[in-house]
Amino acid sequence: MIANSVMSGHGARASKGAAMKAAEEVSFGGSGLERAAHLRGDIPALSALMQSDQARTVLLWRGKPLIAGEGKFDLQRLPLDHPILRHSSGEPLLLGIEEQGGAVFAHDISSWAPDDLDQEAMAAFVDQTEQIHPSLTGDQRFRELRSMMTRLTPRDAELAATARALFCWHDSHRFCARCGTASEIHKAGWERICPSCGAHHFPRTDPVVIMLITDGNRTLLGRGTGWPEGMYSCLAGFLEPGETIEAAVRREVFEEAGVKVGAVRYLSSQPWAFPSSLMIGCQGIAKSSEIQLDPEELEDARWVTREQLIASMAGQDTSFFPARKGSIAHFLLRNWLADRLD
Repeated sequence: MIANSVMSGHGARASKGAAMKAAEEVSFGGSGLERAAHLRGDIPALSALMQSDQARTVLLWRGKPLIAGEGKFDLQRLPLDHPILRHSSGEPLLLGIEEQGGAVFAHDISSWAPDDLDQEAMAAFVDQTEQIHPSLTGDQRFRELRSMMTRLTPRDAELAATARALFCWHDSHRFCARCGTASEIHKAGWERICPSCGAHHFPRTDPVVIMLITDGNRTLLGRGTGWPEGMYSCLAGFLEPGETIEAAVRREVFEEAGVKVGAVRYLSSQPWAFPSSLMIGCQGIAKSSEIQLDPEELEDARWVTREQLIASMAGQDTSFFPARKGSIAHFLLRNWLADRLD
């Protein structure tokens, strides 16, 4: 697996415990939102929050948040009596409390069926389509989160990603994993409880290691089947049960590209709500350089020098391009080039 999401061969240091200076600057890296976990099970408090004039909700349609603006996008916060909410088929989720004191909820209106949907365009690698509901005003519309993640404020990005991940989890975990009975939403969307066997279920996050593998002045990049022509990224893979982060990095790189990895260190992480991953960014120092490709995992893999990567990012080398801006892979590569890993 490789991620479509800069570390330096010049003096790259794999010392244990080193911390990345810009670790929380990655997209979806967090904004200090007060998530108000202590209020999720407090029914009277939740009722008071919803009845407050300050209460707002963010809206999603098929995973797309409602935004406005051009260039820089603004996540829209609607009042809880907005007519569009008649399409909401489930309970609102509590995302948190903003600094001005108002609670922010999330509603899903995926039951709304717009006319003339372009299903082929929506299934593209990046969905560039936008949907406008007749009750919306101005330039409010639904847009794919990955197509604008670098053009949202950290707070808007955190709210949108959290809402998307939670709704995806509810959609895929409607039944109890223990007995199969339809489970029920509790704690403002942060828990499901089985009414039959009493099992409690909590939002799922899948840990994924994503690796900046360096060999002196080079880094290892790969591409998956079906990716846009010329797109390459850092290798990545799911962490397996009973496995450390370091072991997962070494295993995944060897399985996919046949490259042996020595020292491994953690750099940064990124919540990736597509649908429910936590990307764990690491640096690994290569112990071998020959690539032995696993065609079931990768379409291609190559070593790329710093100079080649700089030329690609500057648009001077069009033979390949790195992962999309906003992904942790792009973030790691940029910091590698800037020698900002330590």
